[in-house]
Amino acid sequence: MTDFLRRLGHDFADPALLSQALTHRSAADPRRRQLDSNERLEFLGDRVLALTVAEWLSERFPQEREGELGKRLSVLVAADVLAKVGEEIGLSQALRIPPAEGRTGLRQRATVLADATEALIGALYLDGGLEAARRFVRQEWAKWIAADVTPPMSAKSRLQEHTLGRGLGLPEYQLVSATGPSHAPVFVITVQAAGRVAEGTGDTKRSAEQQAAENWLAGLEGRSDV
Repeated sequence: MTDFLRRLGHDFADPALLSQALTHRSAADPRRRQLDSNERLEFLGDRVLALTVAEWLSERFPQEREGELGKRLSVLVAADVLAKVGEEIGLSQALRIPPAEGRTGLRQRATVLADATEALIGALYLDGGLEAARRFVRQEWAKWIAADVTPPMSAKSRLQEHTLGRGLGLPEYQLVSATGPSHAPVFVITVQAAGRVAEGTGDTKRSAEQQAAENWLAGLEGRSDV
């Protein structure tokens, strides 16, 4: 925990906030209806992250229009970036998860890490105000905000642009299956576009759709008919 706390760069006046941010719902007290888990802080942290990143993007790219800034924002606050930030700061080892769940690999799940990272931002905001949250976000998102000089696009957006630009209509996504427990679901989704189908798997419907779109686009290599 020492390295993890040092990475946060914040001494909590209320350590209970940090404890709650690190408590996965599987470790919450059922008598409290999971109100001691990190889900409420996750809800708050999601909004704080969006605000601090939007503020930062407005400063960094003063010549870009709202649409371009929106593309950057959607990528920077997406679950995959949140999960990678959580992994880099050692969040998986700091999480409070029952031993049985830990053996299933729950600590390493992208959605668990992403949610906990948002909860941590929410806890920083409540304990130290916007400045504490802003400092953490600017420290940990610095390489992500500088990664691409052009506004990035998600796989779903790229696929939609590809099909619409060729008069092929909108891609159609379909849920194939949803398995696993509520705290560790697995979704399988297919996307159909231009007469081809690709499949994606993820721990959220959105991530499965993105993976399906990525797989569809990957199939374009070497083809000239679509």
